[in-house]
Amino acid sequence: MSVERTLKKLVSGVILDLDGTLLNTDGVVSEILKAFLVKYGKQWDGREAPKIVGKTPTEAAAAVVEDYGLPLSTDEFLSQFYPMLSDQWRNIKALPGANRLINHLRGHGVPMALASNSSRSNIEIKIFHHQGWKESFSAIVGGDEVKAGKPSPEIFLEAAKRLNMDPSSFLVIEDSIPGVTAGKAAGMAVVAVPSLAKQSHLYTSADEVITSLLDLQLEKWGLPAFQDRIEGTLPLEPWYIGGPVIKGFGRGSKVLGIPTANLSPEGYSAILSEHPAGVYFGWAGLSARGVYKMVMSIGWNPYFNNTEKAIEPWLLNDFNEDFYGEELHLVVVGYIRPEANFSSLEALIAKIHEDRKIAERALELPQYLKYKDDPYLKISLHQDS
Repeated sequence: MSVERTLKKLVSGVILDLDGTLLNTDGVVSEILKAFLVKYGKQWDGREAPKIVGKTPTEAAAAVVEDYGLPLSTDEFLSQFYPMLSDQWRNIKALPGANRLINHLRGHGVPMALASNSSRSNIEIKIFHHQGWKESFSAIVGGDEVKAGKPSPEIFLEAAKRLNMDPSSFLVIEDSIPGVTAGKAAGMAVVAVPSLAKQSHLYTSADEVITSLLDLQLEKWGLPAFQDRIEGTLPLEPWYIGGPVIKGFGRGSKVLGIPTANLSPEGYSAILSEHPAGVYFGWAGLSARGVYKMVMSIGWNPYFNNTEKAIEPWLLNDFNEDFYGEELHLVVVGYIRPEANFSSLEALIAKIHEDRKIAERALELPQYLKYKDDPYLKISLHQDS
């Protein structure tokens, strides 16, 4: 047994945060803030994100009003902004791994609670459209049901009380620093899944920091392990992305000896906010050439310290010329690992080649091979008569 897999602490129940942990609320909030601020001649640039993640609605509103110098009181801001937001609650997508986690814990009879700074009625609206969620939780605690929201431990202690269990027997899963602080103050084990990846170094009080729910290893906490990985890969609900191939940083082929076919992040901000940084694989269709196996990274590429999240697919085929401008369609079918930092270029190159081997093998499995015929890959492929 490797040291990494040894038991951290025995727990018997799980308390989940909602916004940014199970639901991609941050993506929706950013889109609506963008539209809202335009009315006041301001442009949302995301700099407030660290100030609003995990905060109560009033605290978040106050931060935006102050930072943008809006001619509104916090209450006026909320009364205008909230209706725009609540129209969108039912459209918030589950984050990758959320359904898998809830179904797995429920299937194994692990007691679960939901604890969020949002109001109870707000929580109910947000989870209503996610099948099986409401009945999976033995307790749901909203910020309006306690005297103080996170970072106070009260929400978590109330959840433990309602489940009639000792606080120390819980694992908390949180995306925000106030949430992590609250969980630790309640005497619970805490796994952080930072919704602001660039801030993950600040989550020092969490017992473990992971990139996404896809990377959660429940057996570390004495809970039943997931059994759904096959040959080093995790099957995903397929997702689709496409566009013309653009010139990237030029380092794929030059520095790494790995020619990636870059897609422009323009127009993909929603997909990029939804899918965690990491290594994925699937099938690639090139409009004039055919369908190929591919492995790809999404992320900031810590080794090169990118400033924005990029999508870098590597088509597993030896092409003898560039194909900039050609239409590339990808069907992403599985996940290999989270993004990692490497101490040397050699270590990075070795890992990328290992990812390639894993993807090439996995794509021969019937579960993944069937997507090779997905019509999306064939769109605008020139038919030879």
